[in-house]
Amino acid sequence: MSISYQDSGVNYDVLDSFKRSCQRSAATTTNALKAHGLSEPASIRGESAYLIETPDDFLAHVEEGLGTKNLVADAMLRLTGRSFYRAIGIDTVATMVNDLVTSGALPISIAMHAAVGSVKWFENEARARDLAEGFAEGCRLSNAVWGGGETPALKGLVNEDAIVLAGSALGRIRPKTHRITGDVRDGDAIVFLASSGIQTNGLTLCRTLADRLPGGYGTPMPDGRGFGEALLDPSAIYVRFVAACQEADLRLHYAAHVTGHGWRKLMRLNEPFVYRITEVHEPPCIFRFLCEAGPLDPREAYGTFNMGVGFAAYVRPGDADRCVSIARRTGHEAWVAGNVRTEGSRKAVEVPPLGLTFEGDTLQVR
Repeated sequence: MSISYQDSGVNYDVLDSFKRSCQRSAATTTNALKAHGLSEPASIRGESAYLIETPDDFLAHVEEGLGTKNLVADAMLRLTGRSFYRAIGIDTVATMVNDLVTSGALPISIAMHAAVGSVKWFENEARARDLAEGFAEGCRLSNAVWGGGETPALKGLVNEDAIVLAGSALGRIRPKTHRITGDVRDGDAIVFLASSGIQTNGLTLCRTLADRLPGGYGTPMPDGRGFGEALLDPSAIYVRFVAACQEADLRLHYAAHVTGHGWRKLMRLNEPFVYRITEVHEPPCIFRFLCEAGPLDPREAYGTFNMGVGFAAYVRPGDADRCVSIARRTGHEAWVAGNVRTEGSRKAVEVPPLGLTFEGDTLQVR
């Protein structure tokens, strides 16, 4: 019998309902910006990054959490004696900066929030050092400073052998014309940038599957790697791609960080468009293994995981090939995956090669 993300205890409908409630309440605080001579751009709530407009630029702010990927690292430490926390540090930064750059903002400062159930967590010096070094490496890959953080000990709230990783990032858009506004048009091309693997989404479902496998995280995959090790490949960071597009004066009409909600995230923009994906690459081995071992049906897989796509850029058709070239120059596999179409008031993601369609009501983040 196939499994789903909801089976593992994650229900996006409930989470998204709370997020929308927060957006409505948060909007009642916007007038506080006037005292500082600042303002909030229209329609920014519900996007991946929050923007504040100043006379000269936009400031961008993101707060994000890693999720449960570090629990896989903990299990692999017990299984192999190896620390994978350098990759976990990079992942934590990636969750923030990949959201930040969807607005066109480049990171300036990043902070870590590391909550533990007991200070004993830090007594494993190698693991703690790896986490710090990985977080610093993520900042370097983002051309940002690690500006500080918080390390609360929350006995009774966090498991004593666990750490909850999150943080915030501050960025800036200068000049203002570098802002990615969501000015998507009929016929725009969609360029996909590859992921490095599972990245940071869907790990709760992966952990549920590991519990069902006879070999657990040590179960070998067809490429010879163990399941747990493959899950812990560090996330790709897309900051340098966005910066390079700005330097080349290539305007991104929109950008999406493909994380929670899988390919449904391609229609995060509020306006009604049909996003038609016609060029589908074979997903990396980790996803093929998940689909077979789960088993996961294609709709669940592409509606939950990135399936090999970590970032999507929407550009005018004449810029598509140049966008792919810039992505490759900054270290990312990339390809022109499809286009945007106007079909009245319909909003959907269509993937004809896979026979999949996600209508607009399957993504309710605003």
